[in-house]
Formats: sequence, C-alpha cells, structure tokens
Amino acid sequence: MSEGSIHRYKADVVIFNIVGYIFITIIMIVCLIPFLLIISGSFTTDEAIHKYGFRLIPKVFSTDAYRLLFESPATIIRAYGVSTMVTVCGTIGGLIVMSMAGYVLQRKDFRYRNNIAFFIYFTTLFQGGLIPWYILITKYLGLKDSYLVLIIPGMANAFNILLIRNFMKSIPESLIESAKIDGAGDFYIYLRIILPLSKPVLATIALFLALGYWNDWFMASLFIKSEYKYPLQYLLYQTLQSAQYLQQSAAGQYVVLTNLPTESLKMAMAVVATGPIVLVYPFVQKYFVQGITIGAVKG
Repeated sequence: MSEGSIHRYKADVVIFNIVGYIFITIIMIVCLIPFLLIISGSFTTDEAIHKYGFRLIPKVFSTDAYRLLFESPATIIRAYGVSTMVTVCGTIGGLIVMSMAGYVLQRKDFRYRNNIAFFIYFTTLFQGGLIPWYILITKYLGLKDSYLVLIIPGMANAFNILLIRNFMKSIPESLIESAKIDGAGDFYIYLRIILPLSKPVLATIALFLALGYWNDWFMASLFIKSEYKYPLQYLLYQTLQSAQYLQQSAAGQYVVLTNLPTESLKMAMAVVATGPIVLVYPFVQKYFVQGITIGAVKG
C-alpha cells in the first residue's frame, strides 16, 4: 500500500470509530432514559406524576413510596433471601441438568438421540395445559407450599436444551476421541472437556435462568401459601395489590388512605426488584453474543 492509501485508511478508521461511538452513545442514552424515569418516578408523589408526568428530575421530591415499601424491613429482607436462594439453586441446578441433557443428545453413539430431541422439541409446540400441570405438581409430586416448587419446574427448558446441544455439536469430535483413547470415561469427558469449552453457551443460559427465577411471581401465586416463603417479586406484587385495594375501597371515606402512593410505589418496586439482577449481566456479557450465535446456527 502507498503512503497515501495508508493515510486514507487511517482516516477512514478514525471516522468510523467516531461515528460508531456517537451512535452507540445515542443508543445507550435511549435505553437508559426509561430506567432513569423509573428511578425519578419512585422519588415523587402520585399528584406530581398525574400533574407533570414522568420527569428526569422530580418536581416534587418524596420518599413515601419507599417508606411504604420498607414499612416491614424484615419481610423484605426475608423475601430477598428467598429469591436469592431460589435463583442461585435453580440456576446451578438448571445448568447441570440441561448441560447433561445437551451433551447426551449430541453424542453420535447415542442411538435414540434424534427421537428424544424431537419429543423435547414437541413440548414447545404442544403442552398439557395449566390444570394437568397443577395436578402433577400438587397431587403426584407433593411440592405445594415448598421451596422446591419454585426451583424444580424451571430447571429444564426445551429451547435451552436444544441450544446447548447445538453448541456442543461445534466442539471437535477429535477431542472426545482422543480422550477416550487415553482412557477417559464419559463423565470425565463431560466434566473436563465439554463444560470448559461450553462456557459461552452456559453463561448465556445462566443469564436466562437467573432472570427467569428472579422475576418469577406466578409459581408463588399458584403454589406458595406461607407468607415467609414468598419470593421478592410476589411479595411486591401483593404489596401493590393491597395498596390499590385500600385506595379503591377507601375512596370518598378516608382521605388519608386515598393518598397512598400507588403510582410511585410501582416505580419503587421496579427499582427494588431490578437492582440486584442487573449486576449479573456484566459477568456474563462477554460470553452472551457468542453463546447465542454459535448455539443458534450450528445444526
């Protein structure tokens, strides 16, 4: 390349980087503004929200929503503990179960791998429905009002199993054959070769599982009856429902109750529930794109 071509190339790279950084910055701001509005809305009053709308800087500053939310700190802390325990145990257990299933289904020496993979995929198209599933969980498995009911049903997901299987297909077969020649067994190959090479897809699935467990309130609404077993999301849901019920039932009777900060309470709940799980993404984001793309395109 001539000297002029090199200068033009460097100039093009600089311009591309500048435009790219500007574009990414704009996208970042667009994505960040809604979250900032939620934080701002949690520190204002319902009257200010109705009058001025959501603003980046609240017109009227108030912490009433957080005072109402943390009226019983022990309850919130206990719910945090339940959600954390369920998320950690469910994520680790789900990774173990689904990675084992994906490894078996990609093994060419497993005779019925395609048939079993079809049945797993079939469940994504047709399901038994809510009532048979509820009967299975309560009558036959006996998991009602148990922490296990918040963990076990989410540990296996058909899409995630197939994603892991497709990713593991990209691992060279020669590595497995070499390990077998050296006398390695199936579990040793899975533990020492397959899992380390599958970090991208496992990190991606871990993020999916953690988000699913942390944000789940539906399972608790169906199966959990003891209040001390409520996860955070369901506790916040119950708090909001109670506040809305009190506001509606007290309309025209008790002025104090009609001033409950229901709108700002929603924003405060979003902040409280979102904060911890946001910290998970930075640890897995470097694997996220690779795990999705390779697992999706490898057949």
